[in-house]
Amino acid sequence: MVRLGAIPLGRDRQMHLPLTFGLLGLLTGAVLLLRHLWWKLPLWLRRGILILACAMVLLRVGFIATQWSMTSPRLNAVICWLAVAGYEILLARFSLMRPQWLTAVSAAILLVPLVGSTLLIPLTRVFDWSAADISQLAGPYVLEKSPWDTDGTGNSGLDMIVFYRPRLIPFVRHTSQRASFGDDECNPGAATVQVDPEKRMVHFHCPARADGKPAIDVILPLR
Repeated sequence: MVRLGAIPLGRDRQMHLPLTFGLLGLLTGAVLLLRHLWWKLPLWLRRGILILACAMVLLRVGFIATQWSMTSPRLNAVICWLAVAGYEILLARFSLMRPQWLTAVSAAILLVPLVGSTLLIPLTRVFDWSAADISQLAGPYVLEKSPWDTDGTGNSGLDMIVFYRPRLIPFVRHTSQRASFGDDECNPGAATVQVDPEKRMVHFHCPARADGKPAIDVILPLR
């Protein structure tokens, strides 16, 4: 089945998981140290840290809600890390509120989602130095192809993401549509995309496999 909007955890990203967990552990340790020293910091510094933490979290939430992002995958990963740092700082401050036995336990529970795959995948990209496969489509639209391998046993495929990139602000982009094809369904290595800016439609085409499995065509509206 064609997966729309799926983000499989590829083998290359699995290789970055130990580094990601290590950096996440260092970040959490630094935040715990900040929590220990919190009341020793001057008031203006505490306020500044909280304002920056809120700004970093809101920036990431705004990007997710609006489907906008930076054109640089590594810069997007840095923004994700800053959001995680801001989130942990806010939880650390929350854990200092009374009664601390309740707020500290609640903060620890709220840290658990950080190790989920949905949040970890964007964090691993800060260690990925491979060049993105990006090509120009019709008008202000670009295509990014991202191969994936879910388990290293041959179950692989290709993510195809269509972005709208404003001509006046070329360093940001908006996710217009995406599809994912597995090599057990068709031939994703030869898949193509056609965009019709006037009709605001995008056509994903994945050719037939050599064993006779038919081609797959997916036509979706541009968002």
